[in-house]
Amino acid sequence: MNANDPVHRGSATEAAGCRAARHLGFAILATLALGLAPFPAAIAQEHEHHHHHAMPSEQDGYVRTQATYTIPDVKLLDANRAGVLLRSQLDDKPVILNFIFTSCGAICPVMSTTFSQVQAALGQERDTVRMVSISIDPEHDTPEALKIYAKKYGAGPQWKLLTGSLDNSIAVQRAFDVYRGDKMGHTPATFLRARAGQPWVRLDGFASAEDILREYRQLTFR
Repeated sequence: MNANDPVHRGSATEAAGCRAARHLGFAILATLALGLAPFPAAIAQEHEHHHHHAMPSEQDGYVRTQATYTIPDVKLLDANRAGVLLRSQLDDKPVILNFIFTSCGAICPVMSTTFSQVQAALGQERDTVRMVSISIDPEHDTPEALKIYAKKYGAGPQWKLLTGSLDNSIAVQRAFDVYRGDKMGHTPATFLRARAGQPWVRLDGFASAEDILREYRQLTFR
């Protein structure tokens, strides 16, 4: 069943949306207060994808599904202008991934603050995971813009911010079923995978750092 089917957009998603609004309000306040409050360490082509769960599971503020995505073999650029082959970048470690753009004033600051909290909670364990944020506005998000954004949110070396050509960015967005035709249609989603060849866990909505860490540990400690 596709995550865009009406069954997935019923009362569960509406309820999640209400709770997501509350998450957004609190998180924006946190962002305005520097956005990097300590997080408890103890919480420490067209694409092809197939959803494995007929029904999503609703958590507090997000909807969880599992899917298999075909990652396009494209080259992107990191904040240092180094070329990155996306498929191989996502294959060598467990991955936590999202899509952002640096001029975003609402969704992306919340998601990036959450990634900062995940990074802090992981501590030294962060070196065993690959965190990736891919720009959906590559025409504006140059590597230099990504470097400023990465500094703002304290991104460590394991957290890669990637940009590239518009065509390559769209190809990746389509692969993960997040392309909405315009950056203003951007919706929050986080993707996790334990290893290459395994399905992705998709969290639609404002998953908290605690949520993401719980999902990550469930995947990696199986």
